Amino acid sequence: MAEPTASALLHRACQALTGQSDSPRLDAEILLQAACGIDRTTFACDPEKAISSTQARQLLTLVERRRTGEPIAYILGHKEFWSLDLALSQDTLVPRPETEILVQAVLDATPTDSPVDIADLGTGSGAIALALASERPLARIVATDSSRRALAQASNNAMRLNLEITFKQGNWLAPLQGQAFDIIVSNPPYVCEGDPALERGPSLFEPREALFSGPDGLSAIRQICAGANDCLKPGGMLALEHGHDQRPALDELLLAAGLGSIAHFNDYAGQARVSTARRVAHSNH
Repeated sequence: MAEPTASALLHRACQALTGQSDSPRLDAEILLQAACGIDRTTFACDPEKAISSTQARQLLTLVERRRTGEPIAYILGHKEFWSLDLALSQDTLVPRPETEILVQAVLDATPTDSPVDIADLGTGSGAIALALASERPLARIVATDSSRRALAQASNNAMRLNLEITFKQGNWLAPLQGQAFDIIVSNPPYVCEGDPALERGPSLFEPREALFSGPDGLSAIRQICAGANDCLKPGGMLALEHGHDQRPALDELLLAAGLGSIAHFNDYAGQARVSTARRVAHSNH
């Protein structure tokens, strides 16, 4: 029996993913490269290249995983974020493009020529902390997470990328008591429990504690806002990613916590997704 060609397998994969994925052709190309080592250039040069039956079976196994809604990043075991290749597992959230807006907001507030103390809360794969470390080598960065397995993933990414981060296990600000930071940054869970939009598709494969946060989605954000002042230096900044409809509630939480100079940043859809606020410079610690 003749071995299948790359072209035939790609067509079969596209058909299988149509209706199951928003980008069936792209997904099929990515999985073809993962299973068979054939990238777009190789395919363009030799679309009729014969594929071994072993590689063909491997491709179809990956396609079947994608058909169930499993994110490509979990299937491949890695995802690019801020031009960094991050190893991923289902112990951590898949980094989203909009989180790069949070990274940029922090970078814009961070000097390039002097050391600053930064804390990343709920670091997950380490995406935010590692992006900041790659851009601000003088920064002293501490990253926390309540999940031991997430911290192991983040630590592994830091070693692979040769970036220096201090990792601490614990819930949000708890491991940081007694320390003071110039910037505290977090992409906490902010989805309402039971939100039907996230009860299907890729989100089913992600850790629930990294997505959902109480009936109104604000439980983690409340904890962070309430404790931020005690861990910020005078004039220090808190930067948070949040839901597009949570800006008014977040403003109230920030003001109630004694933080001011609130600023908002929109995502690529033009909706408020990132907010920053500062500890009043003259307040007593």
